Amino acid sequence: MPKAAIFDLDGTLLDSVDLHAIAWHEAMVMFGHDVSFEQARGQIGKGGDKLIPVFLSAYDQHDHGKELEEWRCKRFKSKYLPLIRPFSAVPDLLRRVRDAGLRVAIASSAKKAELEEYLKIADITDLVEVSTSAEDAEESKPAPDVFEIVLKKLKIEGADAVAIGDTPYDAEAARKAGIETIGVLCGGFTEGSLRKGGCVEVYPGPATLFAVFEASRLAR
Repeated sequence: MPKAAIFDLDGTLLDSVDLHAIAWHEAMVMFGHDVSFEQARGQIGKGGDKLIPVFLSAYDQHDHGKELEEWRCKRFKSKYLPLIRPFSAVPDLLRRVRDAGLRVAIASSAKKAELEEYLKIADITDLVEVSTSAEDAEESKPAPDVFEIVLKKLKIEGADAVAIGDTPYDAEAARKAGIETIGVLCGGFTEGSLRKGGCVEVYPGPATLFAVFEASRLAR
């Protein structure tokens, strides 16, 4: 049985993927880049350090990459952050995990200030023992940094943990840290893409994982 469950936030516990995608789309257009909502959405799950190079040349990144991300951040906080809601049964799932004897951790590519707000929105602040954010890592997902930092904080090996995420980038990052991943479909990626990314199990969302907890990788 694993010793810890390491959760992603955006798209896994919180219904926020479309809102992030809209903010990135608007930021790209604002700075003269023809990036559609659909294109931006396909990259959500990565941090800005990995998302921006998909759409901007090296010259554009140097010229206005920082300003673009700052504009996106302000836009998201002012217009879209207040609209985020948790998926069903999120606190119930984390309590079930904790009651089973697992430690609860968060490994997110979100900014630290956003992460703290997310925990409040999801009503899980008191249920999370360890968390890490974009500022803690040199590289965001699909690099393994955030997971490796969580493992160090928990003082366990990757084989002793299970990650829960909604994107192939979560699974890829976790795999590089030696962690198996449970995928959830509520972030919008297909089951095929999640399994291709490395997920060992896939469920519709947190409520389903809570309902079938005893049969999941979290309990065996």
